[in-house]
Amino acid sequence: MKLAILNPNSTESMTQKCHEVALKYKNEDTIVHSSNPTTSPKSIEGHYDEVCSVMALMQEIQKADIWGADAHIIACFDDPALYAARELVRAPVIGICESAMHLASMVASSFSVVTTLERSVPIIEDLSHRYGMNKFCKKVRAANIPVLALEDANSNAKEQITEEINRAIKEDKCEAIILGCAGMADLAHELTQTCKIPVIDGVLAAIKLAEALVGAKMQTSKINSYAFPRQK
Repeated sequence: MKLAILNPNSTESMTQKCHEVALKYKNEDTIVHSSNPTTSPKSIEGHYDEVCSVMALMQEIQKADIWGADAHIIACFDDPALYAARELVRAPVIGICESAMHLASMVASSFSVVTTLERSVPIIEDLSHRYGMNKFCKKVRAANIPVLALEDANSNAKEQITEEINRAIKEDKCEAIILGCAGMADLAHELTQTCKIPVIDGVLAAIKLAEALVGAKMQTSKINSYAFPRQK
């Protein structure tokens, strides 16, 4: 199968990080192509950044559809324009927040989300309600680090995330942790070992769900909600 990983922001190092995670854990017959727009914000930290990234993201999805992607992953934890993207193509389009929350609910009866900044907390809380996952979600927490700090090897981002996970385990009594940013994609397995709790990365969750959907020969319904956009 051909898998498109689409990072809506313009930071190539984050795109490469997601690509490397895919190469490490993909099925042998999965071909991965990862891309990002060059005109979108360098990070998506709030509603304004999300809106500014959307049309370039739609163009990336259309390009991936032309070269024959069997599934598309939107590699941003806000799941920007997920429903609009599903209107554009028949192939499955998967959000990493949606994926992480559903997989977490299958391996634990509760989870907390550790994201970057406080301003992302209400956005992720809204997504948990939209996906019907609020009954599993104990709390959405911020480690108070900018998204781009995750790309800086000299930052203490990993230490701050680890501290927030430990607080979540103690205070929330959660049974799993979800990492609330695509820029954390390379940390999940190390943090699972360090913190002694399942730590779930949405990028990897979306990759495995994409492979499952394509393997089951499932495509996006084109009846009503996700019908192709009308020509005008």
